[in-house]
Amino acid sequence: MSQSTFAASARVLEEIGVGPVWVRRHLAVEAAEPEAEVAAAASAPAQAPAPALAQPKPAQPDAHPAPASRPVPAQDDGLPPWLSEMNEADMAPPGFMPYDEEDDEPAVRINPAIATMDWSKLKETVAECRQCGLCNGRKKTVFGVGDEKARWLFIGEGPGRNEDAQGEPFVGPAGKLLDNMLVAMGLKRGENAYIANIVKCRPTDEGGKDRPPSPQEVASCLPYLQRQIALIQPTVLVALGKTAALSLLGLDPATPVSKLRGTVHRYQDLPLVVTYHPAYLLRQLGDKSKAWADLCLAMTTYADTSD
Repeated sequence: MSQSTFAASARVLEEIGVGPVWVRRHLAVEAAEPEAEVAAAASAPAQAPAPALAQPKPAQPDAHPAPASRPVPAQDDGLPPWLSEMNEADMAPPGFMPYDEEDDEPAVRINPAIATMDWSKLKETVAECRQCGLCNGRKKTVFGVGDEKARWLFIGEGPGRNEDAQGEPFVGPAGKLLDNMLVAMGLKRGENAYIANIVKCRPTDEGGKDRPPSPQEVASCLPYLQRQIALIQPTVLVALGKTAALSLLGLDPATPVSKLRGTVHRYQDLPLVVTYHPAYLLRQLGDKSKAWADLCLAMTTYADTSD
C-alpha cells in the first residue's frame, strides 16, 4: 500500500476520533465474530470449486507487488467510520433487498469463444449481448470497473437503477458504502481493486423494481465474469451478498449468507470470502460489524497468500 493510500485510510479512522488499534492478523476475525457464529461457519461443509470455462492464462509479472505484512485493526476500538456513519441520502431504495429466488434452471447456450476473448472483444460482446431477456429493458450494460490487473476482485449481484443509467457498478448509496469499505482496507476504486457483478444488465420485476437475477440470467452472464477473472488473475475474491456467493460456489439457493461467512472458500483455486451486500447493510446496520470482520478475514487471507 502506498504512503498516500495509507495516509488516506488513517484519516478516515481519525474522523470518528479514535486511532487504529492493531492486533495480530490471526486474532482480528476472532475478535469480530461471536463464538457461536464462528462455530456454525466452521461446521459448514467444504464446497468444490465451480468449473472454469477455460484454463487460466500463465501468470503474468506482478503489477502490484504484495505490500509488507501489516496488522489488521481490531474491531473493538479501531472501527472504520462506515460502520456507524449513515444519513437519509445513504439509504437504499425502498423495497430493494438483494436476495435469491429459487427457480428451475433452464438450459443456456454459451458462446465458447468467450473463453478466449481479450478485454476489447469481451467488452464489445457484453455491450451487444442478447443472451437473456434482461437486454430488453436495459439502458446500459454494466461491464465492470477498476484495475484490470488488480489483486482484489469484488463481485456483486447486478446493476440497479443508478448503475443501469451510468453503466458503472456500485454508483448509488450502496456504491458509496462500498467505496468507504475499500478505503478502510487501504484500497480505492480503480487502484488494485476491480468491481464487477454476476449479471451485466439490470434485473427488474413487472413493476420496474430491482430484483435478483433468475438462474437462467445468471447462467447466461456468468461466462463473461469467468473470463474477467481469468484476465485479471486476482489474488482474492470477495463475494458481496447471497446472489454472488451462491452463483460462484454453485450452492443451494436456500443457503443463507450467515452459513458462508467466516470461512475461506475456493473458486477456481482462488480464495473467496463471502460478506453481505452493501445494499443489505444499508437496511441492516447491525450487521456492519460482521461485514468488517469478513473484510479483516479477506485481508488476512490476502497477506497469507501474498507471502
